[in-house]
Amino acid sequence: MQTVRDVMTTNVEACTTLDNVYEVASKMKELNVGAIPIVENGQVMGMITDRDLVIRGIAERKPNSQKVTDVMSEHLVTVSPDMSVEEASQLMAQHQVRRLPVVQNGQLVGIVALGDLATNKYSDQKAGVALAEISEPLH
Repeated sequence: MQTVRDVMTTNVEACTTLDNVYEVASKMKELNVGAIPIVENGQVMGMITDRDLVIRGIAERKPNSQKVTDVMSEHLVTVSPDMSVEEASQLMAQHQVRRLPVVQNGQLVGIVALGDLATNKYSDQKAGVALAEISEPLH
């Protein structure tokens, strides 16, 4: 059985609750990523995606100096590194998310993204199913 540890990204860049949305957006651009976890003392407090910046930031006319806590998603679904890839893809589908923070002993240790599952030969089919379910409108 393949685990999240086998496919996750471990060198995760994060911002803190003291940062502003401009700093998050700059980091996204610099790293060419679509999501940045927000951490405090190594614990995941939230996540900001490029979509969050547009919907909760720009569309609501909040300034670039806005605190990340005003824009971030707070109620995150997380996984452990020992969870199976299949379980992770099921969680992505169920919660309609493309990225899951990987947490061990309360600390952020990585991120597993739909793309990580899709590039893995053992979970490629499961990633396709997850993507189809993520793309379904919520009822």
